[in-house]
Amino acid sequence: MDKKKKLIGFYDYTVVLTYIGLSISVIGMTQAIAGKFRSAIVCLALSGLCDMFDGKIARSKKNRTDEEKLFGMQIDSLCDVVCFGVFPAMVCWLLGVRGPVGWLLICFYCICSVIRLAFFNVLETKRQQQEDGANKYYHGLPITSMAIVLPLVFMLQVFVSNATFIVALHISLAVVGLLFVVDFKLKKPNNTLLTILVILVAAAVVITILFSNFRVPKWNFPKAGLSDWLRNQLFD
Repeated sequence: MDKKKKLIGFYDYTVVLTYIGLSISVIGMTQAIAGKFRSAIVCLALSGLCDMFDGKIARSKKNRTDEEKLFGMQIDSLCDVVCFGVFPAMVCWLLGVRGPVGWLLICFYCICSVIRLAFFNVLETKRQQQEDGANKYYHGLPITSMAIVLPLVFMLQVFVSNATFIVALHISLAVVGLLFVVDFKLKKPNNTLLTILVILVAAAVVITILFSNFRVPKWNFPKAGLSDWLRNQLFD
């Protein structure tokens, strides 16, 4: 007879990296709230790095039960909501994506992220009932893409004006959120492409750390929102 569990859930090495990524993102949120955006972006990039390998680690355990597989899948998606849904949206809001347009885009991005993850869970549950191993394609843009996009957009702060930078944040939320829910097949990257992406994000982070002044614009733009600021620029 199996001993009754004292704790709910499954505890083994297959989910440890997912929990580490979640913890890094939570720390990143505290850094963003404190205005330490450089540290927050580093945390987002590191969380994305953890997510890149947690699936490979989970699949290395060959004797997982169906319950363990489903638990791992649900844990991964729930953590992704925090790491690549709420966390980037919070950073964008703190950087100046505000006002009616900003709120709309942040809500749109977060809603699309949970739709994308819920749909993934449905497809992956069905697939695992029919075949083993990892899926070779994504349906829509994976939510972890924001761990690549946001560091690259944040790097723009080094090269462009504050206004252009914040407009880029608005555009990235809209475009990435939309691509979460557009149904297209995207082949999963191989190890070579993953290495290139890691180097690209690492370079963006290094450039940001070395050259960005991390000053959030102090004029009325962040407080008024994008539409109000544009109206003031055009008609005042």
